[in-house]
Amino acid sequence: MSKLMTRAQREEFFRRLRELNPEPKTELEYRTSFELLIAVMLSAQATDVGVNKATRRLFPLAPDAPSMVDLGEERVRALISSIGLFRAKAKNVIETCRLLIERHGGEVPAERSALEALPGVGRKTANVVLNTAFRQPTMAVDTHIFRVGNRTGLAPGKDVLAVEQSLLKRVPRDYLLDAHHWLILHGRYVCKARKPDCPRCVVRDLCQFKDKLSD
Repeated sequence: MSKLMTRAQREEFFRRLRELNPEPKTELEYRTSFELLIAVMLSAQATDVGVNKATRRLFPLAPDAPSMVDLGEERVRALISSIGLFRAKAKNVIETCRLLIERHGGEVPAERSALEALPGVGRKTANVVLNTAFRQPTMAVDTHIFRVGNRTGLAPGKDVLAVEQSLLKRVPRDYLLDAHHWLILHGRYVCKARKPDCPRCVVRDLCQFKDKLSD
């Protein structure tokens, strides 16, 4: 297991990531909190690129909960058939939209418990929506962030919840709102699973990973 980063190292870690990318954004395409929620629901076991291709077909026809329900499960299924688990996702999308209308006036709630009560919305999806749409200091831990947290010594944990809780404690307060995006992008493009790109990593000297690659 990697050694823990010190407080000073964590501060410098995020200072450099912010310098490199001052306003990090999700790579999912959306215009409203509703579109973000649906896009994140569709992103399970799918790439952002693949989800964006599907939502470019879906969102012009159904930009809100009522129009999505009107579109119907069969049509939604056809429009998102290019991504994995599309049948289950189409069912969840329609049921979620019905509940948004019944319980929340068609709006996306800004509370975790209300979000997690929707079909197909787990803790990670709720965290993404709360952080990205409502700017709450949450941490959505996916495979990339789990890897970065453990590999670098930033916030180790045995499971995603442990890493999430560790990050919330160990990420410096000034960086917490955008930390999710910095970490996921760093894990996706630099600190990759099979061959981390250590030579071009801007935080290489702060990283506690003992097997850093030299070339």
